[in-house]
Amino acid sequence: MNFSILPQPVEIKEKGGIFKLNYNSKIVLNTACKDNEYRFALMLAGTVESACGIRPSIEKGEEKEDGNIIICLNDEGSCKENEKYEIRIDEKNVVLSAETSAGILYGVQTLRQLFEQCGATVPGMEIEDHPVLKTRGFFHDATRGRVQLLDYYKKLADKAAFYKLNQLQLYVEHTYMFRDFSEVWRDDTPLTAEDILELDAYCKSLLIELVPSLATFGHLDKVLKTKSYASLCELEDSDKERFTFGGRMEHHTLNISDPESWNFVEKMLKEFMPLFSSKKFNLCGDETFDLGKGKSKVLADEVGTHRMYVDFVKKICNFLIENGRQPLFWGDIIVGSPELFKELPEEAICLTWGYAENEHFHNAETMHSVGAKQYLCPGVHGWRHLINRLKPAYENISRMCSYALKYEALGLLNTDWGDYGHISDPAFSTAGLIYGAYGAWCGKLPEREELNKRISLTEYGDKTGTFTGLVSDLGDCEGIAWEHLVQYQEYMTSGRETSLQDRKDFLSRCHINSPAVKNSKIDEITVKLLGLSSDLNERGKRVLYSYLLHSEGQKIFNNIAATIVIKLYGMNPLDFGEKENDVIPAVTDNKVLANKLEKWFKYYKDNWRKTCRESELYRIQDVIFYYADTLRNM
Repeated sequence: MNFSILPQPVEIKEKGGIFKLNYNSKIVLNTACKDNEYRFALMLAGTVESACGIRPSIEKGEEKEDGNIIICLNDEGSCKENEKYEIRIDEKNVVLSAETSAGILYGVQTLRQLFEQCGATVPGMEIEDHPVLKTRGFFHDATRGRVQLLDYYKKLADKAAFYKLNQLQLYVEHTYMFRDFSEVWRDDTPLTAEDILELDAYCKSLLIELVPSLATFGHLDKVLKTKSYASLCELEDSDKERFTFGGRMEHHTLNISDPESWNFVEKMLKEFMPLFSSKKFNLCGDETFDLGKGKSKVLADEVGTHRMYVDFVKKICNFLIENGRQPLFWGDIIVGSPELFKELPEEAICLTWGYAENEHFHNAETMHSVGAKQYLCPGVHGWRHLINRLKPAYENISRMCSYALKYEALGLLNTDWGDYGHISDPAFSTAGLIYGAYGAWCGKLPEREELNKRISLTEYGDKTGTFTGLVSDLGDCEGIAWEHLVQYQEYMTSGRETSLQDRKDFLSRCHINSPAVKNSKIDEITVKLLGLSSDLNERGKRVLYSYLLHSEGQKIFNNIAATIVIKLYGMNPLDFGEKENDVIPAVTDNKVLANKLEKWFKYYKDNWRKTCRESELYRIQDVIFYYADTLRNM
């Protein structure tokens, strides 16, 4: 086959003959089709026009002429959750049939991929297809770094639907414009009620459930540092702490022994819930690291932190259920005392997450053993890096898909977090999104190299099949990760007294790895990517710019790491990397490197603003300027 359909249909039978699109070809809807099917036909017509230069008109009723695309909804007595579709392509017509709107939508997405790749002549075939998992979701961080423009979120929904996902969640801590919490969002660029209402309606038109996801227990850093709400923090003086990327993730849990904490949570829920048509609600509840260690210690000593945790989560769950919502929550705390899960309402869904490349099945098995309804939640491995790490993402997602089947999960919720400021371009998460979509639909991923080839063709129009593999290799070219640059900057600006040896020891833990070799590899890869530029489709050309920009940034970061190691500490970078293959880099003049960093960051900011609000760009800027100043002060 000279085409690739993602996710792979259950069965494709190649037949003889070729369907040829003509100037007068039509998309014909049968009489059972309604508004949804018309919208899907419009999507198909737009893709056909873009790919072939011919826009088929859309009609409804009986059509006996050849050369048309026929969409048949056969909905008599059908199960509304049936997502199966069938496609028959021969010399006469293309016929798509399904029993539900969902089946029609997913069949249309398959046809869009075929026309994009085959143009106006599509080989004869028969396709039968349906998903393995009922819920196939994508979770995007809209808090810790980037709040995207509404248009971007719509495009994310488009992409999710294109690869047959049916759930989307945007993670919110402080980035919604709550009516009475202006102190929380006043220096941010938050989502508004109108943003969410419009996105919810847009997602519904694509049969995607936009599920609210709101921090209600832990991860309330910005909230619990305000003058109004600092008193609700488990730890004393949270409002006096300076901001750090690491500290934001590790602390700032509600003091649930204070009745005002519940009043705060209830108020947020009452305002946030009505914006969504979904009857699900992700209350989050993860990483409550400080629970029982501060103001609630007396209660913790009396009943235990697991009891405290379960009782508060149960209270939130019951409130949601009373308001017609099904609660979801992250499972990292409950898995430590799984027997307590049975005390939660039976409607609750546990989000069992794990992001390791070699993720173990233990947590999924544990929650299955106590009868938990669960989604399994892998990750795309974009957070903490300038360029996504696709190899560990593939391994992680592949394992979690297999566990989802083995332990009878309701679905897969693939995550794209924004730790350390969400410096990676969200467009780099597309391959990871497709890995998850493929696994949730098919149950198993093909070999990584093969899947990357198919993504290169289907998503980016690259008939050489090399694009995704090349950008995967770029992700492996970290002489130092963004995460460790941030950690070093935060360590050096903490105000604590440190000796020279302390600073050397800290730097040695920052995983500096062969910066000269990595930069040489980046140069090789970018030459190959540029060679593909004329053959990429519009999606490929758009993302190529970002990859070139971020590649240059990674080279600069690698050089900064080498410069600090050599000039500031008199250390040898060969002590950190692959000694056999590495060389000591030719370190650029400090001021020249600082100037290069600042010029690069100007282009980075311009690129950020194409799809994002200002959000926390200023926090990334603080780190960048710290290194520019450090270089000049050496």
